[in-house]
Amino acid sequence: MGLPRFGPPNPKAVVGGGADGQAKTMANQTISSPNLYVANCGSAVGLSHDAIASVFATFGTVRGVYAADDSGARVIVSYDDDSAAAAALTALHGRACPQLAGRTLHIRYSMLQPSPSNVNSNSSSMQVCLFASETAIPGLYLIPDFVTPHEEQELLAAVDARPWISLAKRRVQHYGYQFCYQTRNVNAKQHLGELPSFLSPVLERITSFPNLNDAADVSLDQLTVNEYPPGVGLSPHIDTHSAFEGLIFSLSLAGPCIMEFRRYEQGAWFLKAGSSIDTESENPENCTNFSRRAIYLPPRSMLLLSGEARLAWHHYIPHHKIDIVNDSVIKRSSRRVSFTLRKVRTGPCQCLFPQYCDSQR
Repeated sequence: MGLPRFGPPNPKAVVGGGADGQAKTMANQTISSPNLYVANCGSAVGLSHDAIASVFATFGTVRGVYAADDSGARVIVSYDDDSAAAAALTALHGRACPQLAGRTLHIRYSMLQPSPSNVNSNSSSMQVCLFASETAIPGLYLIPDFVTPHEEQELLAAVDARPWISLAKRRVQHYGYQFCYQTRNVNAKQHLGELPSFLSPVLERITSFPNLNDAADVSLDQLTVNEYPPGVGLSPHIDTHSAFEGLIFSLSLAGPCIMEFRRYEQGAWFLKAGSSIDTESENPENCTNFSRRAIYLPPRSMLLLSGEARLAWHHYIPHHKIDIVNDSVIKRSSRRVSFTLRKVRTGPCQCLFPQYCDSQR
């Protein structure tokens, strides 16, 4: 299901407060819109976006359903045209909906009101892909809804019950092997133990990932959990070749983000010891000779970096509180938690991308 697209806001039709980029309802219901703000409806009350879309699709083609804010109890439903939205509002507003657990829906026309001061012009000028195939990056795959909302909450509860390590701008946890940020590597001789049991369902599902050449070769032994507050991202980097094998899985939980990919013609940056990928530099060497792609990572999606995507493309999370996803403004959640799963390498890398490989430089 694609993300909804929004036209420019009409200031006379927008009322109420709220955070920048948040959905605003229209006071004057004679002013129509293809977008509906629906309250008393969402994941926090046990209703999936797919279930909501199936009900609203009765009235026309639904372009997308997504959270209106961080509450989990309000969503935006976006149609192809105004008439479908008008029909849904007339039929469903203020009435109990049997198909949605009997909840009474409160509906208004809606549009987004972005704050220009909080939107990065670079991201707004770049097409953001919703499917990995659209990026045309070999070895990049994305599976939405890799875990269920219930599994997502169980995974978050499991890591929140364990101690976090505080870095400059985010918190982390390491399992299997400790990642050393000063050297951007691991010590393969210092094993922390097996991966935690709460990860077992994810590991089992990974073995059936549709884009693996040989599922039997998937033997992941290192997990890094990252918690990103709003506005915190990562500068462009390639996970060290000498540290990890060729498959990297990243599960996004709790909140969305944009991940950008860059392939620099001169090869990889090998940052100086002690430097941090947490810095807000988008281009540390002011290089302009690179290819650039971006993809939207929704909550509960699993991203796989393999082959060229893993070994030759830098990946980067912009340091924004608001992302522009084509014509939509997406506000980052109060936290985003990622589970990054890898296999520790025990010998030098001998890949086909020597200009990006620290083992071959």
